[in-house]
Amino acid sequence: MTRRPSSGLARRLLAAHAVVIAVGATTLAVVAVLAGPSLFRSHVRAALGPLSDSAAAHLDEAFVRALLLSLGVAVLAAAVTALAVSWLVARRIARPVSRLADGAGQIAAGDYHTRVPVPPVDDELAQVTRSFNRMAAALEDTEATRRRLLADLAHELRTPLATLEGYVEGLDDGVVAAEPATWRILAHALGRLGRLVDDLAVASRVEGLPSDLQLQQITPGELVRQAVAAAQPLAQRRGVRLHSDVTGRPATVLADVDRIGEALHNLLDNAIRHSAPGGDVAVTTDIDGSWVELVVADDGEGIDAADLPHVFERFYRADAARGGDHDGGSGIGLTIVDAIVRAHGGSVHADSRGRGTGTRFTIRLPSARAARGLIGS
Repeated sequence: MTRRPSSGLARRLLAAHAVVIAVGATTLAVVAVLAGPSLFRSHVRAALGPLSDSAAAHLDEAFVRALLLSLGVAVLAAAVTALAVSWLVARRIARPVSRLADGAGQIAAGDYHTRVPVPPVDDELAQVTRSFNRMAAALEDTEATRRRLLADLAHELRTPLATLEGYVEGLDDGVVAAEPATWRILAHALGRLGRLVDDLAVASRVEGLPSDLQLQQITPGELVRQAVAAAQPLAQRRGVRLHSDVTGRPATVLADVDRIGEALHNLLDNAIRHSAPGGDVAVTTDIDGSWVELVVADDGEGIDAADLPHVFERFYRADAARGGDHDGGSGIGLTIVDAIVRAHGGSVHADSRGRGTGTRFTIRLPSARAARGLIGS
């Protein structure tokens, strides 16, 4: 239930304004009563000269009465006007705060679709409201990711568990022979479960990456050569041509070699596994001002435009149906790439013109000189 704007904050604001008005009115009256008569007498003497005691007393009494009457009327009128204005201001301030409180209560109750109208005046309250709405959108995305994760986990677990269950029952009933082929199938299913557990363990560590970087200066070409050499066996098994083109322009980056190597490995693994036999995967480097670019491009499956903004989200997979084969992965590899690159003060983005057109991933890292002011900031 929405709280009335007059409750709580509005009343406290009005009470605070009333205290200010009362203090101001009291100060005005005290100063006027103390200073007014003496000033009045000095002006009368200057204008009329010496007066008798009775005349001076009569003038003082008339002045004090007029002063108190005018002050009383003026203070009362000013107080009424000020309180009316204060009430309007209090309502204006309290209304968006009340809406924020109601919105927070709805989000706490699980309604992540809640959004609060932004006040028309672009002030601090409007900024807080916009930040609140961004927070609500982030929570909504997180909840969607959580639900997708549960669905993906159920999907990932179902196939290997069904395989294990079927073969174990078959072995127990004597229907399936305990031969090497059977054990290989069981080992493959167990391996898939183990890889899923490993992915989940890595996911829990992704946010802690920036705190443990072992930085050293290295050329982009050396990073690429190491990554390509490590990925060649997989490319050969898949029948994919893997090659690199390292620019000769001088540059170095300040990087954790193992971490950046892991990021490149994930991109190459992703590119190779989503390329058909006979396909090409190329790794290139380039210099763009104070930035170094590492590019992994393939001519494989490609990514739909609707999926591109989400490919670095945790456990997101462009093809939710791809899961019967572990090549589809659990959707953590690209999340790790993004976390590693951001920890180095860089960025990574994906480009594709759609299905069947290939994909291009670009890692942008600051040069060694620029990186010293970015990493850890």
